[in-house]
Amino acid sequence: MTPSDNPVSAPPRLQTRSLLIGYTTPLLPDLDLEVPKGGILGILGVSGQGKSTLLKTLAGVTPPLAGRILIDGRDVTDTAIHERGIGFVFQEPLLFTHLSVIDNIAYGLRRHRVPRAQARERSAELLDWVGLAGLERRSVHELSGGQAQRVALARALAPEPAVMLLDEPFSALDTELRSRLVEEVSAMLRQRGCATVYVTHDPAEADAMADSIVRLEALPKADL
Repeated sequence: MTPSDNPVSAPPRLQTRSLLIGYTTPLLPDLDLEVPKGGILGILGVSGQGKSTLLKTLAGVTPPLAGRILIDGRDVTDTAIHERGIGFVFQEPLLFTHLSVIDNIAYGLRRHRVPRAQARERSAELLDWVGLAGLERRSVHELSGGQAQRVALARALAPEPAVMLLDEPFSALDTELRSRLVEEVSAMLRQRGCATVYVTHDPAEADAMADSIVRLEALPKADL
């Protein structure tokens, strides 16, 4: 890999400036984070240290106490959730049980008023891309844990977000499947050019997934 190919050397796609997260009082020192296009930033820490709150703040679910959030140089701190260009995958797939696999993936596209035929075509392409071609009509109840998380990833990627937020999406899976998906999903996200923030409590998983890691349990303000 040449320096120009290395995602870490690219300009930031996601950036925070003196970001303070929390509800009434800050959970962490102010955060100055940068994630380039195709880069993956790991957020490592035990439960209760603000990992999920950070993702919710980046997504626009929880407002910051102070600071700014920029995506591709655009300040989105006060921008509505659906206008930020962010995809979110949770610990549980949270698929719509009344929809088929392909309709789950197409859901975000339909919300963006993409024509039905075009939405289904793009959803089928993504389903193939995550290795689940042929499962278009399957009920989500028939999916394995790994398959369900792949569908959740495809659904999050369908609107072509600039930023992807992953909140321990593989923690409920067995060790072998988790290791395989970490490798496969990280390659997929880099290929799509997303700036990814990946939360985990597992140091080995963070090392395998991320280009760089912020450890919240030892987060000196000057290093952020």
